[in-house]
Amino acid sequence: MRWMVVGAKGMLGTDLVTRLVAEGHDVMAVDRTEVDITNEASVEHAIDKVDVVVNVAAFTAVDSAEENEAEAFLANAVGPQHLARRCKKIGARLVHISTDYVFDGSNSSPYLESGAANPAGAYGRTKAAGEWAVRAGTDDYIIVRTAWLYGAHGTCFPKTMAELSNKNSTLSVVTDEVGQPTWTADLADLILRLVLAEVPSGTYHGTSSGRTNWHSFAQAIMTSLGKDPDIVKETTAAAFQRPAPRPSFSVLGHNQLVAVGVDPIGNWLERWNEAAPAVLAEFKD
Repeated sequence: MRWMVVGAKGMLGTDLVTRLVAEGHDVMAVDRTEVDITNEASVEHAIDKVDVVVNVAAFTAVDSAEENEAEAFLANAVGPQHLARRCKKIGARLVHISTDYVFDGSNSSPYLESGAANPAGAYGRTKAAGEWAVRAGTDDYIIVRTAWLYGAHGTCFPKTMAELSNKNSTLSVVTDEVGQPTWTADLADLILRLVLAEVPSGTYHGTSSGRTNWHSFAQAIMTSLGKDPDIVKETTAAAFQRPAPRPSFSVLGHNQLVAVGVDPIGNWLERWNEAAPAVLAEFKD
């Protein structure tokens, strides 16, 4: 099977390419220097004779999107539209990565895949538009919503916490934002399993099972570093003034995965304990 990973130099793209190559697939790893997804001619020139296109490229600077929504819309909605149309033309399946930010975070139970999008900010609006563009542009697609991603090959919450813990005796982390920390290597594995299972076109949720808050996740990170988890102190989101609203509840349900016979990613803490040595390698003595 021939794959193209668009946005291959990012945290998820790097893990996905590594996994696909390890499994013996023919992989074209491209980034913005090879294809500009906001330019239809660039997409048409770069994408041909592939079986699967995975779109990991996105404008993910959540706060910046509030002031640059037009730019975010180009990357998160117009780009996916170009990819969807091209995939339909060449007969390739499109896997598009989306986000929990398409929801407003007001739920108290896991969001269903079929739940209505109701984004609270610019980033979520542009990503919801990207989902719509994919559905409108091709009949052969897999939309994978994910959240709270971390990995070995990019900036992420665990690395930030590790850096801060080396500079500060205590850390203040919010307790009132709930979600599912998800390892990019696990998401890469899920993407591969979804494609190989030839699941029906639709929307699936690619997050770890269970739930936690940022405070408890930070405590788990300290434990992995061999530090006292009690250095992480409780605070609330109100203590941080940021341009973009954050969903207070980002737990995504996995009903559609179960329905098509694909196992969801395991419990977030079990997966973190597996991931920690690789993710925190630069912080170990």
